[in-house]
Formats: sequence, structure tokens, C-alpha cells
Amino acid sequence: MIISVTKAAKEWGVSRTTIYQKVNDGELSRTADKKIDTSEMLRVFGEPVSKKRTEQSLNTSDNTHLNSPTVQSCTALEHQLELEKLKNEHLRQQVSDQKQLIENYQQQIGQLNKTLEKANASIYDFAQVRLLEFKQFEPDYEPQPDERKDDTIIPVIEKKKKWWDF
Repeated sequence: MIISVTKAAKEWGVSRTTIYQKVNDGELSRTADKKIDTSEMLRVFGEPVSKKRTEQSLNTSDNTHLNSPTVQSCTALEHQLELEKLKNEHLRQQVSDQKQLIENYQQQIGQLNKTLEKANASIYDFAQVRLLEFKQFEPDYEPQPDERKDDTIIPVIEKKKKWWDF
């Protein structure tokens, strides 16, 4: 039986391009009127897809009846596997989100530490300026060092007693 390239492509489930490539490569021959003999298609591609589907449906209907519980069990397991894959992907996404959140918090902590260091430096500078100003207005000033844990010396100012201090 002789059929067109389009019909051959449909029946065998291959593209027309594939058929033309096989013709150009010399694997498949065409008749003078550019049609293809079904025996050539059988030789190159085997049984047509439509025939295979019919045979498979006959075979599976017989087997399905015999193995119905097995088929249902396999289907249930496949469904459960897909569900577990989705859960796994969801958990991976949550872990990724949490890692990103931690990274953002760490960056914020770093920025806050830098700001705190600058503030401490400003406070120290301010205290030094105030101390110098205080020295200028108090000629009797004699600082007494007070050792702290961080090895910085902070002067202790003795207050003059006033008549109302008890």
C-alpha cells in the first residue's frame, strides 16, 4: 500500500522532517510520485504507532483485570511519592528563606555594631572636651585615677563640701 509522507508521519508517530531525512540519507525510498510504500515504513520504523496502541490497549485490559490491586497500589505509591517530592521542595524553599533571613540579620548586626562603635567614639570625644572645659573653670582640680576592668583611667573629682551637704 502506498501512502503520503504526511499520512506516514501520523501513523508511525514521527515527524515529516524525520521521514525526509531518512529519504535523503538513503535509508528510506519513495516512489516516483513522491509517496512511500508502507513496507518501507515497516522496514525502517517498525509497526505503526496506531497499531501498537491498539495491541497495548488489548494487552493492558487483560492484565489490568488480573493485576487490578497491584496497579492501584502502584498508582497510590506514585501519588504518595509525588506528594513527598512536593513537601521536600517546599521544605527546601523554607530552609533557603530562613538562611536568607539569617544573612540579613547578620548584616544588620554588623551595621549596628559599626554605629555603636561610632557612638562610643563620639561619647568619648565629648567627655574629653567636657573634662578639658571643667579643668579650665576649676583650678583646684586634682584627678584621682580609678582603674577599671578595661584598663581605661577615669578621673574621680572630689567635690567641695558645701554647708548644706550632710
